[in-house]
Amino acid sequence: MAAEVSPGQAHESKWFEPVMNAVQIKQPIGRPRRRPKRLAGDKGYSYRTIRQWLRRHGIKAVISRRANEPRRGNETFDRESYRRRNVVERCVNWLKEARRIGTRYEKLAVNFLAMVKLAIIQRYFRVLDSPDTP
Repeated sequence: MAAEVSPGQAHESKWFEPVMNAVQIKQPIGRPRRRPKRLAGDKGYSYRTIRQWLRRHGIKAVISRRANEPRRGNETFDRESYRRRNVVERCVNWLKEARRIGTRYEKLAVNFLAMVKLAIIQRYFRVLDSPDTP
């Protein structure tokens, strides 16, 4: 998981590449992978530049197209992978359980990012401590 802080008036898709470059997927053996096999996103990420970046890096885009966007001829949409996107939405909601994150008490971006990372660690420990965890 990777986190990046951006100005409130800027669209989140502008920080797509820095976040993707920060991702590391742990492997059982060897160094972590830098790229996932698929990437799911909502229509806010349906831009030509993002789709081209994903294609260049060998990542399958599972991003629904906007109504005014042309469809490619033989393009198929992986609904099953798209449904799993809710994991990210739930993660954002979990982070907002931390009042400090939801109301953004921090004025400096570096401090806010530190609080986001601290909330992620806290959530991770809560999940590990859960009796449902194998």
